[in-house]
Amino acid sequence: MDTEALLNILYQKGVDVGSKLVGVIILWIIGRFVIRGVKSVLERSLRMRSVEKTLIGYADNIVTVLLNILLVAVLLGFVGVETTTFAGLLAAAGIAIGTAWSGLLANFAAGAFLVMLRPFKKGDFVSAGGFVGTVADIGMFVTSIDTMDNVRTMVGNGKIFSEPMQNFSTNPYRRVERSAQLAHGADHRKAIAILKEELVKIPNVAKSPAPDVELLDFTLAGPVLAVRPFCHNDHYWQVYFDTNRVIREALGTAGFAVPQTHHHLERA
Repeated sequence: MDTEALLNILYQKGVDVGSKLVGVIILWIIGRFVIRGVKSVLERSLRMRSVEKTLIGYADNIVTVLLNILLVAVLLGFVGVETTTFAGLLAAAGIAIGTAWSGLLANFAAGAFLVMLRPFKKGDFVSAGGFVGTVADIGMFVTSIDTMDNVRTMVGNGKIFSEPMQNFSTNPYRRVERSAQLAHGADHRKAIAILKEELVKIPNVAKSPAPDVELLDFTLAGPVLAVRPFCHNDHYWQVYFDTNRVIREALGTAGFAVPQTHHHLERA
C-alpha cells in the first residue's frame, strides 16, 4: 500500500470520526435543551396543580435521571455502540444498586408518601421515628427534626412511616397533664375550686374547654387531684410550668398542709 492510499484511508477515518464527534456534540446540546424544556413544562404543570414543592423536586430529579440515561443511550447508538448490550448492563447495574440500596429506596418511597399524604408539614411539632420536636425539613430520604433540646436530628423516612406518628400542631389545643397531691385531712372540694379559679388566670390557657380539676387517685399521703388545663401547642411549656407554680402557690397560700406519707404497722 503506497503512502497516498494510506493517507486517503486516514483522511476518510478522520472525517468519519470528526463527523461523529460533531454529531455527538450537536446531539448532546439538543438533548440537554430538550431535557431542560421537559423539566420546565413538568414543573409548571405540577405548580399549576398546587402540588407540594418537595414532591415537585422528587419528580424533577427522577425525570432528569431518566432523560439523561436515554440521552446517553442515543449518543452511544449514534457512534455505533450496541445499545442492547448497554441496556442489559444498565438493567444488571440497576438490580445490583437496588439490592444494595434497598434501605435508601425504602426511605425514598416513604418520603414520597409523606409528601402526598401530609401527616405533617414543615414547622409542625411532632413525635415521629422515636423523636419529639419541630419538623425542619422533609427530604427525599430523611426528615430533619429539631428536638426539644435544639438538636437537629435526621430520621430516615422509612422509620418514620413504619411507626406511629403524632402531630401536636394539627388540633387547635392540647391538654397539659399535671397532678396535685393533697394531705389526708385536706378539703378536696375547696382545693378543686381554688385551682379552677387560678388556672383560668394563667396566660394562654384556653377558656373552652375549661380546665379540668378532679379526684384522680389515692396514695399513702392522701388524695391526688388531676390538674388539666388546655392550650395551643405553641404555649404548652409556658402553661405547663405556670400550672406547677399555681399548684404550689395557690394551695400554699390557702393554708393546705404539706402531704405526708403515713405507714400503719400491724401489731402481732
